[in-house]
Amino acid sequence: MSLARKIWGVDSVGTVDQDFYNTVRKQLGVPKYWGRNLTEIPNVTSGLTKMEINFLRNKGIKILPIYTIINKEIGYEQAQIAGRNAVYHARRLGFPQETVIFANIENLDNVNALWIRGWVETLLTTGYRAGFHHLSQNGDFTQAFCQVVKENHDISLQAILWSAETETGISSERKAPRFNPVTPNCKANVWLWKYGRDFNNDLINTNLADERVLKFLY
Repeated sequence: MSLARKIWGVDSVGTVDQDFYNTVRKQLGVPKYWGRNLTEIPNVTSGLTKMEINFLRNKGIKILPIYTIINKEIGYEQAQIAGRNAVYHARRLGFPQETVIFANIENLDNVNALWIRGWVETLLTTGYRAGFHHLSQNGDFTQAFCQVVKENHDISLQAILWSAETETGISSERKAPRFNPVTPNCKANVWLWKYGRDFNNDLINTNLADERVLKFLY
């Protein structure tokens, strides 16, 4: 996995406009993809708009959709509800089927196997791909994910993981590190790695991706 070609991109909590884009381009590089939350969370992130989608796609930048989970309940039913909500907003914004939607579960320190399975299975029935933006070393994600994979091997092929560890610090595209995300102790498609955080007043994070993920972005 570490030998895969690395594709540089960013994610942000702020709305992307020409000024914001210019700042990123001048100081870091031109991202191949840009991660944005599908919905607004007050005091946390703005919600993606169709205007932003058009702006980024006209620049040749793919959109990486994120759905941040703020409900601390972690069962199968809660994952179904979250998945249906995420799909509703993805459709509202015009994302085609086969796009991966990343559940941002970075702040869920007690995520369990039922939640992971529920998210994957709910999205699969709608034609979207299931992704997880997660911390591997903290919380229960790795153990829970590997439990799900043991029970259903197909999930290791269906889900796409976006590791938020280990951080090496913000860099420009030219100075990005070697692709080296933390991976679970089981088969998994860890195709994205957030290697740097909180550039420009906490607005921008920098990422590397396995090129295979690009066909599942919009």
